[in-house]
Amino acid sequence: MKKIILSALFISLNLAAFSQVLPSFQFGLKGGANLSKLSTENTFSSDNKAGYYAGLWARIGAAGIHLQPELYLSGKNTILKSGGAENKVNFTSLDVPILVGTKIGAAGVGIRLNTGPVVSFVLSDDQSFSNAAGNIFKGNFKGQNFAWQFGGGVDIGKLGVDLRYETGLSKIGKDGYDDTKLSLFTLGLAYRLF
Repeated sequence: MKKIILSALFISLNLAAFSQVLPSFQFGLKGGANLSKLSTENTFSSDNKAGYYAGLWARIGAAGIHLQPELYLSGKNTILKSGGAENKVNFTSLDVPILVGTKIGAAGVGIRLNTGPVVSFVLSDDQSFSNAAGNIFKGNFKGQNFAWQFGGGVDIGKLGVDLRYETGLSKIGKDGYDDTKLSLFTLGLAYRLF
């Protein structure tokens, strides 16, 4: 009986390892929430505020390593504070992460680790003012920025859960806001279509 169990375990492990070597392609939908914050050296402070993201992902891999390009629409919100003035900033951007990762697991269940660059194209940066701040406190932001994501996820069958941190590499502000970088946490749900 021991030999049968050991043989079955050995065959299962070999199949799991062999399946990681074969090339694979996956494609799906994803969406979730983010908490974003603008960081600066001296100009103003910023509070975390919730936003959203939704879009598409693909995963191409072999030998336990995968490339995961994504494309999603993202709403990133924050509140800028300076003295008693507040400026609520709502970014809408098209984000394009290109992640490299690995997956540990078999039989449809696994843990993933990913990292890679992200380019964000700002589609709009709506701003609303309070405390009679007027245009004096209006942020001036660039049309695109670069960031780096670190994260992990869990896959169970066709569903996946991702948790990531994104730190700004390029400064998104200009004209007096040129030390501003955007950082955020994301928590998302992914569904594999094939």
